[in-house]
Amino acid sequence: MTDINNGVMLNAYPDSIGTNLNDIIEVLKMSEFENTFSLFYVLPTFFNSDLDRGFSIIDYDINEDLVSIEDITALKSLNIMLKFDIVLNHLSVASPQFKDIIKNGDDSIYKDFFIDWNAFWEGHGTLNEEGIIIPDKRYLDKLFMRKSGLPILNILFPDGTERPYWNTFYQKISYQEITADDLHLIPNLSTEDAQKICDIINSAIADNQDLHNIDLSKYTSHKSEIINIVNSRRSYLGQMDVNAKSPLVWEFYKEVLAKVGSYGCQILRLDAFAYLHKEVGETNFFNKPGTWDYLARINKIAQKNNLVLLPEIHAEYGLHLHDEVAKEGYAIYDFFLPGLTIHAIEKGTNKALLSWAKEIIERGYQTVNMLGCHDGIPVLDLKGKEVNGVYNKGLLEDTEIEEMMDLILERGGRVKNLYGADGKKIGYYQVNATYFSALGESDQKLLLARAIQLFMPGIPQIWYLDIFAGVNDHDAADRAGAGGHKEINRTNLSIEDVKNGLKRDVVLHQLKMLKLRNTSQAFQGDMIIHESTEDHIRIRWSKEEAYAELSANLKTHRFTIRYTEDGEEKKMEV
Repeated sequence: MTDINNGVMLNAYPDSIGTNLNDIIEVLKMSEFENTFSLFYVLPTFFNSDLDRGFSIIDYDINEDLVSIEDITALKSLNIMLKFDIVLNHLSVASPQFKDIIKNGDDSIYKDFFIDWNAFWEGHGTLNEEGIIIPDKRYLDKLFMRKSGLPILNILFPDGTERPYWNTFYQKISYQEITADDLHLIPNLSTEDAQKICDIINSAIADNQDLHNIDLSKYTSHKSEIINIVNSRRSYLGQMDVNAKSPLVWEFYKEVLAKVGSYGCQILRLDAFAYLHKEVGETNFFNKPGTWDYLARINKIAQKNNLVLLPEIHAEYGLHLHDEVAKEGYAIYDFFLPGLTIHAIEKGTNKALLSWAKEIIERGYQTVNMLGCHDGIPVLDLKGKEVNGVYNKGLLEDTEIEEMMDLILERGGRVKNLYGADGKKIGYYQVNATYFSALGESDQKLLLARAIQLFMPGIPQIWYLDIFAGVNDHDAADRAGAGGHKEINRTNLSIEDVKNGLKRDVVLHQLKMLKLRNTSQAFQGDMIIHESTEDHIRIRWSKEEAYAELSANLKTHRFTIRYTEDGEEKKMEV
C-alpha cells in the first residue's frame, strides 16, 4: 500500500455514533480526536442495503438516510481518506437485477446474472422430490459451507414454478397471513371452509412451519392451489451469489468501482471475493487458478479508478493463502493479530505473537491489522491445515485456540461455526464479543492490546466501540435472533456516550497512543524487535531522528512508550 498513508484507520458504520455520518464527523472535529485518524473505513450501510448490516447490497448509491455528499467533502477537509467495501460474491434479493428475475423469469435480461443452482449442477447430481439437484457425494463433500444445509434460496418464478438459486450466506423467506378473500378463486369453497383454511395456514406461518408439510385434512385436494396463493404473497431477504461467468456482472463491477471512486474511495476491500469463482468439482472457496484470474481482472478495473485493493479472506494459517495473496502484490488483512494478542496477554507469552510479527517483516507483507471489528474475533485463521498430505502448523496449537475460545465464551462471547454439507458442525469460525469483554473488561489489558497493535507492522484499523471500552451487548444479539451474534459488538453510541467516555482514562490513553501512531514519523521508518524474555515485548520504530519504543510486561500488563515529539524525548507510562 505504498500509495496510501500509513496512519491510523477508524472503522465504523455511518450511524455507529449518533444517528448518521455527520455526527461521527462532528466527533472527529473534537479537540480530543484531532490528528487521531488518517483513514476511515466506512462500513457498507453507506450504500443502500437490507440485510447483514450492510453486506447485502441493493445498489451502490449513497444511503441518503445516513450519508450526504457534504459528509464526504467534510472528511476530505479533515485529510481523512476513505475505504469502502465491494461485496463481490453477492447482491441482495432486492437489487434491481434480482427483482427483474422475480418479475420476468426466463425473459429477464439478468437471467444469468445470478447462479441457478440446478443449471449449475445439471448432470452432476440427482433431482430430489422438491425439485432440487443434490450434487453427487464426491462433489458435495468438497463444498466449503458457511451455514448448515445446501447454500440455496428457492425463488418463485412468474409461471408458478420454484427454482433454487445459489445463496452462500444469509437468507430469509417471510410469509404474509392470508384471509378468506384470498381464497375466493378456489371453486366450491364455502366462506366457513375458507376461514378454517386461513386459521390452519396462519397458525403454521406464526410457528414457522414448512408449509409443504401442513396437514390440511379434508382440504388436501386444494393444497397445491392454497400453497400457490400463500407463495404469491411471500417476500425474501437474501444475499444471492452472482455468476461471474456473465459479462453483465463484469459490466456491473466496472460501474461500481467508478462510482465508489467518485465518492473519494482510495482503498477498496473485496468482501467475500474467495467465494466468487465456482466450478463443479471444486471447494468453491478460493478455487485455483480461477480466483486469481478474477482477482487480476478486478485489479485492472481498480487501477483505472486509482483504487488500492484489499482482498478479504478467512482461511487457516496452515493453508498459507495469506502468503499467496501477498506474493501477488496485494495487501492482506492481519486476521491473526486479534487472537494472537489475546493469547499473549492471557498466557503471558510473546512467542506466537512475535513469530507472526517477524514473518510479516521478513516476507514484506503489507497489512491492515485490527483488534475488534464489525465481524468477530477470528479463530479459524489461527489453525494449522493439512495440505497434500503434509500438516502445516498453525500460529497456535488447537488446544491453545480451544482454551482461548472457552475463556471468551466464559466472559459472555457467542460462537460462529462452520458446517459440512450434512449440516454438522466441522469447526469454529469466529467468536463474537467486544474486544474489551474478551479481555475480561480490564482497562489495563485493553490498553496493552492497543499498544501492541499500534506497534505491529501494518495500518492499524480501530473499531469505534473499542476506543470507548464497549462491553458485550447480549440484548442486541438476542433481539437479532438466529444469526444475530455479531450484534454483540455493534452497539451504537450517542454523542453523550462519547462525552462521558472522554472522561475515562482508558479512552484518553488510547487516543493519546492513536495520535502518536498517526503522526509520528518514526512509524514511516524501520521496525526492530529487540530480544527479550518470553513475558516481555520490546519493539522500536525509528526514522532519522524520530523514534517510538514500546516496552511491555505481559505478566503485569504494564507498559512504557518512549518517543520523540518535535525533537523532544517523551515517555508514556501506563
